[in-house]
Amino acid sequence: QKEDIEVTLLPAGHCPGSVMFLFEGESGTVLYTGDFRLAKGEAARMELLHSGTRVKDIQSVYLDTTFCDPKFYHIPSREECLNGILELVRSWTSLSRYHVVWLNCKAAYGYEYLFINLSEELGIKVHVNKLDMFRNMPEILYHVTTDRHTQIHACRHPRDDDCFRGNRLPCGMTCQNGTPLHIISIKPSTMWFGERIK
Repeated sequence: QKEDIEVTLLPAGHCPGSVMFLFEGESGTVLYTGDFRLAKGEAARMELLHSGTRVKDIQSVYLDTTFCDPKFYHIPSREECLNGILELVRSWTSLSRYHVVWLNCKAAYGYEYLFINLSEELGIKVHVNKLDMFRNMPEILYHVTTDRHTQIHACRHPRDDDCFRGNRLPCGMTCQNGTPLHIISIKPSTMWFGERIK
């Protein structure tokens, strides 16, 4: 049978370009998601998810996400996580210019929110290996740098954990002006919350 189906891409908030698919046809409406990260109230502001003043009737939701598991009983909001990281980074970097933070980010994308907010709040650019992958995201370019002489690093190495041993950043930095760096590592990861007990 021939049937026209309207497909709408809705922002998933997971990483740049991530979407949810809304399929609408004669047989009903289906929402298909991969991983998503929406703040409370964000779906209410998605006009394309609404018909007039109410949410569209959705017959089926296909939820394909890493964290659809009872062991992840509570994942803090993005804002709560940012505030915790911000407090830690601020207290560490304020000790001296030789106190440095390494953000041990396992994926290439998805940390832009963190980089932008840390940079804006602390006035410190985040060191990354290359800017190429951010060229299509101009809003972040002001907040990242390839200059290693900064206090926040998100540089990567194929064996990050090995590289970090011996107080050395993945980019190879161990000191500035002959003064050894004091480095802490922060691993932003939702997986951690699945390992905690209620």
